[in-house]
Amino acid sequence: MTKHTDGRFVDDAPFDPEASLQQLERADLDAPNWVLVWRKFRTHKLGLISGIFLLFCYLMLPFAGFIAPYGPNERNGEHLYAPPQSINWFHDGSFIGPHVYPIVAEADLETFQWKFVPDTEDPRPIRFFCEGAEYKLAGFIKSDTHLFCAPEGATLFLWGSDRLGRDVFSRILYGAQLSLTVGLIGISVSFFLGILFGSMAGYFGGKIDWVINRVIEVLRSLPELPLWLALSAAVPSNWSPVAVFFIISIILGILDWPGLARSVRAKFLSLREEEYVRAAEMMGASSGRVIRKHLLPNFMSHLIASATLSIPAMILGETALSFLGLGLRAPAVSWGVMLNDAQNLASIEIYPWTAIPMLPIIVVVLAFNFLGDGLRDSLDPYQQ
Repeated sequence: MTKHTDGRFVDDAPFDPEASLQQLERADLDAPNWVLVWRKFRTHKLGLISGIFLLFCYLMLPFAGFIAPYGPNERNGEHLYAPPQSINWFHDGSFIGPHVYPIVAEADLETFQWKFVPDTEDPRPIRFFCEGAEYKLAGFIKSDTHLFCAPEGATLFLWGSDRLGRDVFSRILYGAQLSLTVGLIGISVSFFLGILFGSMAGYFGGKIDWVINRVIEVLRSLPELPLWLALSAAVPSNWSPVAVFFIISIILGILDWPGLARSVRAKFLSLREEEYVRAAEMMGASSGRVIRKHLLPNFMSHLIASATLSIPAMILGETALSFLGLGLRAPAVSWGVMLNDAQNLASIEIYPWTAIPMLPIIVVVLAFNFLGDGLRDSLDPYQQ
């Protein structure tokens, strides 16, 4: 390549009339599959942004206790239903750094409710890397250091407080640890059962296929929500929150596998007649090896897309059960448990910030759906 005086670059190699005009395209087609998928996925801006957002959310989970200024069940009896407080940077026209104004409860004789009035003459600077409620970093390391804390003699309710004076912002961070994890555990159970029974039905056929299909039809004929309620109600009330969390995750996974099993079965019915499968069988490969090494890899793109679209259903399932009081229970903290406290419409009308836990549920479910759409489009890189 040589650069001309006008700034253009010109290839000084001699012209070859026999050169293939499809050389670049041929190189693209010979690229590894993951490279083609990534190239296509990068062009799906909404899916890429959603994937980065979800990755950030899951990386944040081990550090929720560090980011939250309060403990999940830390109460402040003098500030029940306190409204959200704003963080200010300037006071009387001068910059003094991030601070809040103490709020004082006063009785409103017209509405007969407590009204919180900020004392704008007394700015209190927010403390950083301070000591607070004890928590376990990543679930193992005990610590009491928080990223930021309320000033001495003041409160820091970024998203308000609930009926017991607990910080809504801190509880949403702690609740994400359960609400986002329940989807991963549930989808693991669902995928294990769906792939196991679906591959057996599609590959072996015959009586095995008939029995598995009848089981799938029976499970899919049962109404989903009443079945969730019945199984959740069967969980003993004296179990620990951790035990209830795992059993709810397993219940959601067990009820979700029939749909995936049918998809796997349909794909295996078509793939088992392919020549490479027949060649592997004639070379003596076992049924397990054929399924594991030859059939599943060709179906993996569909499984990945299905996983990203199934996790939101798991999250919504746990939220619905906890909202109805049949899932996770206090003192466990999840988004569904928090919404259980917001069942009273009159309370939401007076204290609208108690419904804030709906927002992370909506945002996370939308992000998973956008990510699933992006992956579904990208896992077929040869379509364009």
